[in-house]
Amino acid sequence: MSDGVVTGIIIVLVLAVLLIVAASCIKIVPQANAIVLERLGAYRATWSTGIHFKIPFIERVARKVNLKEQVVDFPPQPVITKDNVTMRIDTVVFYQITDSKLFAYGVENPIMAIENLTATTLRNIIGDLELDETLTSREIINTKMQSALDMATDPWGIKVNRVELKNIMPPAAIQEAMEKQMKAERERRESILIAEGEKKSTILVAEGKKESAILDAEAEKQAAILRAEAEKERKIKEAEGQAEAILKVQQANADGIRALKEAGADEAVLTLKSLEALGVLANGSATKIIVPSDLQGLASLATSLKEIISDDQKTPEVKKQ
Repeated sequence: MSDGVVTGIIIVLVLAVLLIVAASCIKIVPQANAIVLERLGAYRATWSTGIHFKIPFIERVARKVNLKEQVVDFPPQPVITKDNVTMRIDTVVFYQITDSKLFAYGVENPIMAIENLTATTLRNIIGDLELDETLTSREIINTKMQSALDMATDPWGIKVNRVELKNIMPPAAIQEAMEKQMKAERERRESILIAEGEKKSTILVAEGKKESAILDAEAEKQAAILRAEAEKERKIKEAEGQAEAILKVQQANADGIRALKEAGADEAVLTLKSLEALGVLANGSATKIIVPSDLQGLASLATSLKEIISDDQKTPEVKKQ
């Protein structure tokens, strides 16, 4: 192989190496990412989104950082409550890197650090709570853990946005006892509801009877009032009828007397009318008759007339003999 060919190959290799090195010095940072750059082993800069160039062999990429919010699901951790009940709780942590430099140089393994910090913080919080409080205070536990983890991870350039208790798993015996307690509580509530329903039903029936009795009494009262008013109106109408009849009789008598007076009746006519009135009184059902003093002479006259009539009736019989 000639020297020219060898020289050409060497030049090509050198150019290829230079191209590779030049290409490695060009860095494109995608969205929601960052690159920590070092120069001679020391922190140089943090590259954000865009295209960047570095000096070969002097500058290097120390770490690529994902700035998106990330989720880590940690395995269940054994914890002990204040009343000495051991249970297992697994947590979910939502975090986001806010400072790439602190994240790169703050802690060696950030995820492991967060996991251990979550376990210790959870044990501290649960240790101050009893079993029932632990089961009913998820939101309080989440808030306390988020505050504690956010404060602890701030020097690492990490922001803990949220912490959630995924599962709370008490021992099997405790869980069985809780199920029995819940069953007894449901039965107790059922009994209370049945008793309250029966009580309300009895009260409603009694109130119905009471209202029915009140309505019956009111109806009877109204009926009695109406009957009394009807009887009163009837008596009033009868009295008015009797008064009207008496008034008509008196009016007729007055009209008769006025007619006699206008006709110029003499003493004989008046005497005859008195006798007729006396006869009507005598034929009545009264047991006593009060005769005015001026009619006594009329009575004597009537007696004499009766005797004369009797004598006249006897005379024909004597003549016949």
